[in-house]
Amino acid sequence: MTFIVTDNCIKCKYTDCVEVCPVDCFYEGPNFLVIHPDECIDCALCEPECPAEAIFSEDEVPEGQEHFTELNADLAEKWPNITEMKEKLADAEEWDGVADKLKHLVK
Repeated sequence: MTFIVTDNCIKCKYTDCVEVCPVDCFYEGPNFLVIHPDECIDCALCEPECPAEAIFSEDEVPEGQEHFTELNADLAEKWPNITEMKEKLADAEEWDGVADKLKHLVK
């Protein structure tokens, strides 16, 4: 089992989750984070740390966001690993909670 980063992370990219990950399984794109499914150990430490509430257990991904499971796996193979907390995006608070942000994902 793995955890999945979903829609609400897009254009927010808080990195509180990265700071607590014991296996450094987060990968960073321009405006989104993903979890590498083969590296995640299902410890669940990241989920409560996400201010945007965008991280879910693989079997609890919200309805309509199941495609983020494959998206996390695909992008984790392309993007660089991130191991330390960084500043959130400048307008993160404005984007937190906005629905259907997939069209804003920068790959």
